[in-house]
Amino acid sequence: MTDSTSNVYEDGQGHLVLKALHDGSDPRSGWTSGRVETQSADFGAPPGGVVMMQSSIQQPDLTTADGAGYWPAFWMLGSTLRTGTTWPTSGEVDILEDVNARSSVFGTLHCGTNPGGPCNESTGIGSGEHACSGCQTGYHTYAVQIDRSVSPEQIRWYLDGQNYFTVNATQVDAGTWADAVDHPFFIIYDLAMGGGFPDAFGGGPNDATVSGGQMTIDYVAVYNKAP
Repeated sequence: MTDSTSNVYEDGQGHLVLKALHDGSDPRSGWTSGRVETQSADFGAPPGGVVMMQSSIQQPDLTTADGAGYWPAFWMLGSTLRTGTTWPTSGEVDILEDVNARSSVFGTLHCGTNPGGPCNESTGIGSGEHACSGCQTGYHTYAVQIDRSVSPEQIRWYLDGQNYFTVNATQVDAGTWADAVDHPFFIIYDLAMGGGFPDAFGGGPNDATVSGGQMTIDYVAVYNKAP
């Protein structure tokens, strides 16, 4: 990840772009890309409230034939990570992940201890692969709601307004849930190349993987519902 405007830039049409670029002859190395996070780490729900983080994103316009290794993500980490709590105790909510241009979305909660623990780390508690038709070629909305107004508390994942995955607080012990969820978060976008997740679905970048694939963000918004 670099601070170059070749990798992270605004396109002049109101979009933020994260672009992966390749240099050299080895498809597994020589990649540069981008990662950004909010300076603010106060996006959360108070007891009895609800918070929703939503973004309109076009995934890299590639296919499984030329997009092996691409790993776009829209996610967030617990604010306590910045004040000394370790991962994954501090909590991680992955709102959008896709690998290898599969036109899918994965939603995941990371929590507890690593490896293993109540949240099956480093895999986490996940939705598995959910079909995301047209997500490589157009903008779609990806969202999470953390709902502290219901009992048990819930995290709900949405694609284009449709709830496709839910985690209830009772799926883990109360302390693990509170440490991971009951605090604010900061928001992150990144476009990774290669790694364990793409490898698990057929491998990372190869000779056919194209340089210049981009994750394009139209907007990000945080909505709060008071208790």
